[in-house]
Amino acid sequence: MRVRTSNGWLAAALWLAASTSAVAQDMTDKPADAAAGAPRTGSADQRHQDRVAQQVADEWAVTPAKETTTATQHSVEVGGRTLRYHAVAGTVTIRNDDAKPVASVFYVAYTLDGASPATRPVTFFYNGGPGSSSVWLHMGSFAPVRVKTANPEFIRPAPYGFGPNPDTLLDKTDMVFIDMVGTGYSRPLGDARGKDFWGVDQDADAFAKAIMRWTDVNSRWTSPKFLFGESYGTTRSAAVAYQLQDRGMALNGVVLLSSILNYGIEQAGYDQSYVSYLPSYAATAWYHQRLTNRPADLPAYLAEVRAFAAGPYSQALAKGQDITPEETDTIAAKVAGYTGLSATFVKRANLRVDLNRFQKELLRDQRRTIGRFDSRYTGIDADAAGESPDFDASDSAISSAFVSTFSDYVKRDLNYKTEVPYRVEAYGLKDFDWDWKHRSPGNRWPQNNPDVAVDLAAAIRTNPYLKVLSLNGWYDMATPFFATEYDIAHMLLDAPLKQNVSFRYYPSGHMIYLNPEALHQLHGDLAEFYDTTVASAAQGKPSLKARP
Repeated sequence: MRVRTSNGWLAAALWLAASTSAVAQDMTDKPADAAAGAPRTGSADQRHQDRVAQQVADEWAVTPAKETTTATQHSVEVGGRTLRYHAVAGTVTIRNDDAKPVASVFYVAYTLDGASPATRPVTFFYNGGPGSSSVWLHMGSFAPVRVKTANPEFIRPAPYGFGPNPDTLLDKTDMVFIDMVGTGYSRPLGDARGKDFWGVDQDADAFAKAIMRWTDVNSRWTSPKFLFGESYGTTRSAAVAYQLQDRGMALNGVVLLSSILNYGIEQAGYDQSYVSYLPSYAATAWYHQRLTNRPADLPAYLAEVRAFAAGPYSQALAKGQDITPEETDTIAAKVAGYTGLSATFVKRANLRVDLNRFQKELLRDQRRTIGRFDSRYTGIDADAAGESPDFDASDSAISSAFVSTFSDYVKRDLNYKTEVPYRVEAYGLKDFDWDWKHRSPGNRWPQNNPDVAVDLAAAIRTNPYLKVLSLNGWYDMATPFFATEYDIAHMLLDAPLKQNVSFRYYPSGHMIYLNPEALHQLHGDLAEFYDTTVASAAQGKPSLKARP
């Protein structure tokens, strides 16, 4: 028997303890050969229990409460410089208010040799889901090594391209990649269970504790500190930024990669969701050349679509069933012109085109679907009928390469050995059920659908040196850029603090770094962000200005 999940952990532990207690006592009174496994006397029932207990002990991979580290030394070439660094794979143990160990959190840290820890920036990275490990950011973005990706195409089966990353951020910051409890090698301890950590506030508390513990163990309290989250990781970052600050750790910067900050709009299905998606539909239609008069300048074109979406389109949807047939015809024609769909299809959808329908409809005449994480990718369904793609081509295109490469890298290159299986995600666990309630700063009652833009705004107001950089892909239809702009605009920061938030845009999807050209551009933009943010904190001056 192998106990892999937290479900029933305590019951199994108690059963094992009961089954083995008599064995342990008996073995202390036996000679060495008996302790080594020689036949022993006893009832048939006792011998059966002994055998089962031993099998459980042999098969059960348990995460220890004791913190572990394995360090290896490496180098990488960046911009003509040789950067020598240490990679440390290990765990930190987080505790509850009674100092009881509740979880072992796995991380991989990359630290530049010879740098002063007192002034060297450190950035904490994680993916989202919620329920995902950080294998995607770790293996694809800014670590000193990465999976080689093309733009945009399915990665071929093994052997995979993997090697030094010339666009690593090690030239600007140390990096710590952290796995959520229940994913990677991170596990609950003792009688704690996964569900104790699987919720907006529970997860944010665990990450805040893990970051503070890593900082304490590594004596990095005076280092400039940054958070870097992707997707739901941006939700986490907003909540964690406030929690850290509330606990005495002020951050220098927060990087939001493919953001979702307000689930109230997304989960309630408001018309604002359709407004938010329209510019992403237009960018996708532009990329696949489905526009009658395709403009040359995509950013300028999308500025026009944004204006229509926030103005006439939003106003038309607000009328509901009271919209006139003439208004419907006008809006449908305009939406069709921007999205590459037919006006008839748009009208049949009551001017509200769901994402799954758009994915299936745009290239239906070519018997192709488009991806959700990255709409540049195309897939082939069993047939060209139906309303939804059979799968997300942009997801299946990369998964095997990332998972397989990390599984080899962590053992071969980082020399990290454990019997605990690496979980890429927690979604398959039968007790995985995310708690979406969130108690935001200053609110007495919890939100049922989190709006953590409130948390991020509170963090900025109480730390006016905190800078936020929002990174967005034109072809991301999991977290559309116009929704991010809306959420951040509704943080209601006053004029001086609005300058603390900057935006950048890239010709890529949700995982912007999969596009090699975009990755290089990302590195340049982030290098500027780190330089100006750290300098502004030292000098007490504003940081980056927003770009159009």
